[in-house]
Amino acid sequence: MHLVVCIKQVPDTAEVKIDPETNTLVRAGVEAIANPYDVTALEEAVRLKEKYGGKVTAVSMGPPQAESALRQAFSMGADDIVLLSDRAFAGADTLASGYTLAMAVAALAKEDPVDLVLCGKQAIDGDTAQTGPGIATRLGLTQFTYVVDVEWVDTAKRRIQVRRKVEGGFEIVNGPLPALLSVELELARPRRASLPMLIGSLRAPVRVWDAAAIHASLQLVGIKGSPTWVRAIASPQIHRAGPRWDAEEGVSPAVSQALDALFADKDFEAEFRKGWGNVIDKQE
Repeated sequence: MHLVVCIKQVPDTAEVKIDPETNTLVRAGVEAIANPYDVTALEEAVRLKEKYGGKVTAVSMGPPQAESALRQAFSMGADDIVLLSDRAFAGADTLASGYTLAMAVAALAKEDPVDLVLCGKQAIDGDTAQTGPGIATRLGLTQFTYVVDVEWVDTAKRRIQVRRKVEGGFEIVNGPLPALLSVELELARPRRASLPMLIGSLRAPVRVWDAAAIHASLQLVGIKGSPTWVRAIASPQIHRAGPRWDAEEGVSPAVSQALDALFADKDFEAEFRKGWGNVIDKQE
């Protein structure tokens, strides 16, 4: 079974900076990490390989420094690592990113048919949850989103069953392979890489593919292939905390003080009386 995991290198969310000229993330000088959701997907892929056999290929799209995220994947059990790096890929939105990754998966499938593609539910720098479904749509893969458990894979019958999170609970669904899973953090707890694997990851060969290597159209990648863009970025207005009343000495005095503060605002009082004036007059 051939499993492909898409891993994005993202800036540490505590250190995010925005370029005011381009409205894009400033990555220079900012610590980068592998997207936690994607690391969870990698851990699940390695577990499935250990259970059913096969190999895991990790793919990342980004500048040369994204290689570190792939070496982390190798240290955790990936067998092959591929970096998609080309100036033409820069500035991609989720549509262009999905296209580029889909073309890479298609190229890998020509080498060895791909059974499962795994990726995180979302990246912590964008939170769109769109890239995984975009890959599945372009490749015509069975799509399972918000996956919290892979219950079984039947390699003979070419089917998979998963449990996925839905509003208010969970649902169990199955479908044919090949498939794409976008996963939640609770799916698996990533392992700690052993010292031999860490050393081996430093020496592991990284295949670097540009747009030509995956036969990608330059009109569909990077900024050229991105129909969406950031028009403006602004920090949210900081609001001062409102007043607080202590109810330890009694609830009634605290409620009275709160109501006095509310009705001191004439606009609030006017709006309140519009809706409740008749009730108040009857009680008086």
